Amino acid sequence: MRPDTDIRVDGPLTGDELNTLFHAAWPGHQDADFGPVLARSLLRVTARRAGRLVGYVNVVGDGGVHAFLLDTTVHPDERRTGLGVALVRAAADAARERGAHWLHVDYEPHLADFHERCGFRPTAAGLMALNDEPADTA
Repeated sequence: MRPDTDIRVDGPLTGDELNTLFHAAWPGHQDADFGPVLARSLLRVTARRAGRLVGYVNVVGDGGVHAFLLDTTVHPDERRTGLGVALVRAAADAARERGAHWLHVDYEPHLADFHERCGFRPTAAGLMALNDEPADTA
């Protein structure tokens, strides 16, 4: 990770910034209203360099001891620098400080090594599609 990267928990963030980052990072992203997502977050972690959003992760909670890591996103120009791991570790620390005992994450098989570097261990889990999408694309 570059030394001029500013990582913050619950720093300022707009939906336009998230859409810009998601367009760069996720092919086929369509603009979304992130207001409802951010309103329900336990916390979010952002990474900026020179004021530009280059990384993001969202954590939601169950109101108890479980928290869930969502939407870990790093700008393609910043990948393979350790930024993603730094975002996730900052999210885990902040979730612990807010009372979570467990941090859950779902991921596709090709992301297993990344999540292991973040400190996750594999567990069995289940997934139920609630729309017409195949389960392996959720």
